[in-house]
Amino acid sequence: MTVYVLRRLAQTLLVLFVTSGLVFGGLYLVGDPVEILVNPQADQEERARTAAALGLDKPVLEQYGLFLKGMFAGDLGKSFVFGRPALEVILERMPATLELAFLAMLMSVGLGIPLGLYAGLYPDRKTSKAIMAGSILGFSLPTFWVGLLLIMVFAVQLGWLPSTGRGPTENVFGFSISIFSVEGLRYAFLPSLNLALFKLSLIIRLTRAQVREQALLDYIRFARAKGLPRSRVIGVHLLKNILIPLVTVIGLELGSVIAFAIVTESIFAWPGMGKLVIDSIFQLDRPVVVAYLLVVVFMFIMINLVVDVLYSALDPRVRIAEAK
Repeated sequence: MTVYVLRRLAQTLLVLFVTSGLVFGGLYLVGDPVEILVNPQADQEERARTAAALGLDKPVLEQYGLFLKGMFAGDLGKSFVFGRPALEVILERMPATLELAFLAMLMSVGLGIPLGLYAGLYPDRKTSKAIMAGSILGFSLPTFWVGLLLIMVFAVQLGWLPSTGRGPTENVFGFSISIFSVEGLRYAFLPSLNLALFKLSLIIRLTRAQVREQALLDYIRFARAKGLPRSRVIGVHLLKNILIPLVTVIGLELGSVIAFAIVTESIFAWPGMGKLVIDSIFQLDRPVVVAYLLVVVFMFIMINLVVDVLYSALDPRVRIAEAK
């Protein structure tokens, strides 16, 4: 297992190197940040001074070489707009995004597995058919439209929940966290629900499919033939086996929730990494965009690594294959 983890970490460095090159080159081709940061009436000398101060007067390969040198030292450059290290700016916004991702996955898993389990065990009931119809809606409706609808209903018409912004925060281990208070949860509920709907539909359908498949296998029939209680057959034998593919999907979806929370954060004006990177793209703040993508890629790889380790813990066949 140690060799496997070390090999994956080495692959992580390669992926980060390729990602940084693609993003850096793509942003270089998009436009010149000096044109946005400097007053349009500024003369050529002032533009040249600004470019030199930001390091944009050097050739692109030299800029990229300096960026790589700083990256291996933990320095991803200084933001053109904020005037601070880009990684520091990203880490300031990260807790807000992680809050949404955590609440969204908690909703998706906490509701998706029980609902999918029920729909798989009782497929002919009207309730099960209603659950599956709802999951189709969750797949079909665009995220931005659902977000606007949630704001119109729960914030504008009913006035139950706030529509934008983040609630009061508390300092926890140096990070600003808002979900530990009732008011903070009120602000986070609508964007988390909007972010969770697609994942909830996916988990419901996957759980139902796994239940329908596993319920016909011999080990379930044998457990019933032995006279085991139905609750034990479902809660121990069936649920443990359907969790094996679910853990893989849930891990991948957690990474995608973090990476693709941009739309939700923009709709609800949630001050997370997604909204930051959208603003940075419009302002051509190259260091922040590159830092954001590298952080997200690194988190995605680490989540996949944890999922692989959990997968080997759940499925003994994986451990046997590794031993061989």
